[in-house]
Amino acid sequence: MNLNANRTRLERLTKDLLLKWDLTKSYWKDARSDEFERRYLRELEAQVDGATAVIEKLNELLTKVRRDCE
Repeated sequence: MNLNANRTRLERLTKDLLLKWDLTKSYWKDARSDEFERRYLRELEAQVDGATAVIEKLNELLTKVRRDCE
């Protein structure tokens, strides 16, 4: 199980999504756009940040378990 690769992929995909959102905002400028960003994208970004921190801790724990089992 390669958690670092999965964490990196999640971070990269989220970054790509947010970059595409920035492009979209140049065409979609109204209250609904602002609401969508606040309601969904900022929440997604916060959740991904939390998930990547947990993945990193899990990876550290798995590394320790593997070392202890050798």
